[in-house]
Amino acid sequence: MRQKGTVGWLKHDVTNRGVTAWLLFGALLGFYLILYYGGREIAGWHVPDVLESAARLVHLPSKWTLYGLIYTLAVTGGGIYVIQKYRHNRYQIIRTLVVIFVQATFAFSLPWILAIFEQPEYYFSYLWPLKIDYFYPSNILAMPLPFVLYSLLGSLLMVPLLGIFYGKRWYCSWVCGCGGLANTAGEPFRHLTSKTSASWRFEKWSIHITLGLCLFTTALVVASFGVGDRYPQFTQAAVSVQSVYGFVVMSILSGIIGVALYPIGGTRVWCRNFCPMAAMLGLIQKFGRYRIRVKDDMCISCGMCTKYCEMGIDVRAYAQKNQDFVRASCVGCGLCAEVCPRGVLRLENRWHKDPQELTMATLLNEAYKG
Repeated sequence: MRQKGTVGWLKHDVTNRGVTAWLLFGALLGFYLILYYGGREIAGWHVPDVLESAARLVHLPSKWTLYGLIYTLAVTGGGIYVIQKYRHNRYQIIRTLVVIFVQATFAFSLPWILAIFEQPEYYFSYLWPLKIDYFYPSNILAMPLPFVLYSLLGSLLMVPLLGIFYGKRWYCSWVCGCGGLANTAGEPFRHLTSKTSASWRFEKWSIHITLGLCLFTTALVVASFGVGDRYPQFTQAAVSVQSVYGFVVMSILSGIIGVALYPIGGTRVWCRNFCPMAAMLGLIQKFGRYRIRVKDDMCISCGMCTKYCEMGIDVRAYAQKNQDFVRASCVGCGLCAEVCPRGVLRLENRWHKDPQELTMATLLNEAYKG
């Protein structure tokens, strides 16, 4: 509901694709272009590297450290807002506190401290296939053994096991910095995610194509390292594919598009359509314990669950059919259950469905049996 006054207008305008939302989109787009391409030439125009200058001004090692600080402050500030907004919901409070802690420590402070001690900047909250370069042989050989073991065991063992038991929410809504920003600073824009069937069809193709490209790029880079200098053309092809993947997926899609589109397309454009980690965990989730349980005959079709689903799932359709469901795209943020006025939805980690709660229909059936 739009509130009266200038502040009310601004809040409504920026969160409902108004003029201010498009201005914010432009500002975020410009920021990321400067971040990624500052000091370079784009179409004959020299992009000033103002962020690098700003980093030196505040005595930080590089613009990437400055960006990490800004990102962490955005997650923290947005997290405080979310905790205040959902202060009655224990799940949201704990989840948000974990997101803030992981971002502030594993994704920002620890890599910075490691760099101070002349160690590789290792980001413990990011794993392959999201952090694809952690599986590149050149990086593996340059990292200390504990980091290598963490990368391999974390990606190949911890990620799938936790995905089976807790779904993709353990990572996408509790650990990952991309989801962390979406669920904190991006909270006011979650309802903008497209719910159309066309967007769902696009999502199915785009996210699995990106996962396939990630697997192909990783395999190609590993193979090129194995053949060494014996096949220079093969090695050059691997370098080209690696460069294209880094430019398109890690730069354009995850950074520039993924965050800049918050005010226009919702907060999970990257997570929903392109993230290889989300794709892999989504496939695992379909065969695991996680599901959203629907209480029978209680949905009043208000549509709040669908409106505020940041992954574009038509939750109401399942609730209307009294159908428990597991969707590969669901990140387990829990907002559908939070906004439901009748408590119809519940996030669960169970192999088998619990016995149904007694409903009016069940009571009538039992009564007529006697």
